[in-house]
Amino acid sequence: METENTVETLPAADDNTVILDTPILRGKSQIDSLTLRKPCSGELRGVHLVDLLNLDVAALLKVLPRITSPSITATEAAAMDPADLLACGNKVAHFLLQKSVRTDASLVA
Repeated sequence: METENTVETLPAADDNTVILDTPILRGKSQIDSLTLRKPCSGELRGVHLVDLLNLDVAALLKVLPRITSPSITATEAAAMDPADLLACGNKVAHFLLQKSVRTDASLVA
């Protein structure tokens, strides 16, 4: 009987998922990763888009609770590790770019 050699690979992380360096503690459980979704215009209310593109902390803390899964609170967002906040901010900034700009930027990087 012949068997095929197969290589097990880990599933690729979703492009919109951030694996947290420092998990968010919620009661007895912890959140190890956040999946971000592209915000609708209404979810950006009260925030200047340029602030999000500049990774402004106050702007990110307003938007993240609106677009994360599992949903996090504003207090949990404010307590995030700065490296994790930066990783989430990069995803948010990427969402704000048009597809043609994202493609051009990926060629440069």
